[in-house]
Amino acid sequence: MNSPIWGILLAISIQNVKSYKFDNFTVQPAARQLLDFKLEHPEPIGLWTTTSGEPVEIRENTAQNTDIISNQVFLDLQTINDGERVPERIVHAKGTGAYGYFVVTNDVSKYTKADVFNGIGKKTPLVVRFSSSVENLGGTDLKPEMKGMAVKFYTEEGNLDLLCLQNPVYFYRDAFFFSSLAHGLKRNPQTNLFDFTLFYDIITLRPNTLHAFMWTQSEYGIPNGYRKMNGHPIHTYEVNNRKGEKFYVKFNFRTEQGLDNLTRAETIQLADPDYYIRDLYNAIENKNYPSWRLEMDVMTFEGVKEVDYDPFDVTRLWKNGTYITVPIGRLVLNRNVKNVFRDVELSAFNPGNLVPGIPGPPDFMFKTRRLFYRDTQNYRLGRNHNKIDINKPKYAKLYSRDGKPPVDHNMENAPNYYPNSFNGPIPYVDESKPREKLLILQSNAVDFEPHSYFYNHVLVRESQKQRLVDNLAVTLVSVTSPVLERTIKLMYLIDKDLGRRLTVALELARVAAAQRAQAIAARNGELTPIKRKSDLHSEDSKDVKLQFVKRTN
Repeated sequence: MNSPIWGILLAISIQNVKSYKFDNFTVQPAARQLLDFKLEHPEPIGLWTTTSGEPVEIRENTAQNTDIISNQVFLDLQTINDGERVPERIVHAKGTGAYGYFVVTNDVSKYTKADVFNGIGKKTPLVVRFSSSVENLGGTDLKPEMKGMAVKFYTEEGNLDLLCLQNPVYFYRDAFFFSSLAHGLKRNPQTNLFDFTLFYDIITLRPNTLHAFMWTQSEYGIPNGYRKMNGHPIHTYEVNNRKGEKFYVKFNFRTEQGLDNLTRAETIQLADPDYYIRDLYNAIENKNYPSWRLEMDVMTFEGVKEVDYDPFDVTRLWKNGTYITVPIGRLVLNRNVKNVFRDVELSAFNPGNLVPGIPGPPDFMFKTRRLFYRDTQNYRLGRNHNKIDINKPKYAKLYSRDGKPPVDHNMENAPNYYPNSFNGPIPYVDESKPREKLLILQSNAVDFEPHSYFYNHVLVRESQKQRLVDNLAVTLVSVTSPVLERTIKLMYLIDKDLGRRLTVALELARVAAAQRAQAIAARNGELTPIKRKSDLHSEDSKDVKLQFVKRTN
């Protein structure tokens, strides 16, 4: 049995095994991807080579009893393996993507001269990256949080990136807060666990963050897959037409699959950490192409200065009656990526990637994001990240040269300085560029009106309000003093009914948590006495209970 002939016969028998296609309609495309590849390629796709292109001889397919230093394919596999990854994104690490197109359905030339949005029937290729915001690469899709939808339009005037979230408001309006919030959403540096006391401490000390957090803990927090969520670029964008007239708009991608969300109980039943990725891939492979309707809410240059709220505040909604809604076109995804690392992991999105006619948001938050995203991509992918295939614009002639690969054609022998007298690339004159600028001074004051509006007018049904309260209560069970007291006080300030409901729901959630802990202890053989409901509060939280009773009365 140890004779080398058995190895040869085994190899021959494996090569001669016949493959059959079974018409099993219960197997979704994601599960049969490898079989589909073989059916598309009935013969091997070619000779295996080293990275330098040398064909691999079959006896080099082992490291045993060989000169491994001379085995080039072995060295390729081992030395490249350690460098397979690029740094993981700090936020929005786990994601997927797909290719598609955008088609203009309405004339919006009155508002913007952007070529991508002008000419009914005009098609523009694009790529979309969907992602969770908090989870690491191996995390779960089914967590209540902000989901991302980053869209890159490959326009004739450069790449236009619209970075969207599934909910229409953001956590903060002061970019100084980004680093602290990012740390608060991640793991405790000592325990390496998600720590709700840490998180609530941060957000309750910046109460304007509570508005976005209420969205994530409501029924809008867990979309039923990426296909059934909306996409909002959050900021108020300045746009201008060919006459130089300026408008201020909020872009919104509205899902045409129907907005749908999951409850926490449903996510437990699904028990699939890759549910979103699997759902999107299978839908596209089954030719059930996801689509979104792009609209923009519009204010005039004069109107934006007359409203009684800050329309550039990313932590609030625009008030009804202060804007009009204008349809633009449809986004359709019709092709899955062929290689996730090449087309998703190496993709680089930057809200600062804009085009003529869309100079972008004028607020300070957006200005700092332009810096953040550039720094992120430079760190992750290098300063030539826009020369990676997935990020390349349709047309680019520049004076930025050299550096770490990729360098593309590196502008070959054209002049590498500007100005020059030898016909290097030249700038253009935009005769319709607006001459007026809007200076924005934003307040740091906390306003609970948007929070209250969400609770009373977005959550219109009792069941919606109760779901928010129950979800908040679950996250508060492990929160300790003084953060817990501060959180409850803020909920009362947002709305008394919210505070009262949360007080009751927290008591019930603590009982349920104690019962689960007792069950785990019993299963592990630990002699933990069953606690009475009155004993569920620690000494530090007795005052909290008294405050609850006082406020309830």
